Amino acid sequence: EVQLQASGGGLAQPGGSLRLSCVSDGFNYHAIGWFRQAPGKEREFVAAVRSSADGPLYGDSVKARFTISRDNAKKMLYLQMNSLEPADTAVYYCVTGGSRLTSASTAYRYWGQGTQVTVSS
Repeated sequence: EVQLQASGGGLAQPGGSLRLSCVSDGFNYHAIGWFRQAPGKEREFVAAVRSSADGPLYGDSVKARFTISRDNAKKMLYLQMNSLEPADTAVYYCVTGGSRLTSASTAYRYWGQGTQVTVSS
């Protein structure tokens, strides 16, 4: 079973920044990424990345504000979140097991426990 552990969540003010990290032993798969889910809302795609030859994929609501990156040698996935908005408040999940770069949650086989991000003044 592939394990994923996300960290870096917390409280940020609107306009602020946070950096999420995820460590996993399952980053040999092609695509890895982040999803989020706010209370009472459906799960939402945030970002995903496959290889260095492919550009990352972002959800419309985070484009130009969030940056996803991976370090295969360290088995790490990152999400740099800038210009945070209250609407970004959610539990963020790192995922892996994707064979293709996609925003479809069903394409990612393994999910971490999530880390809470709260944006509030």
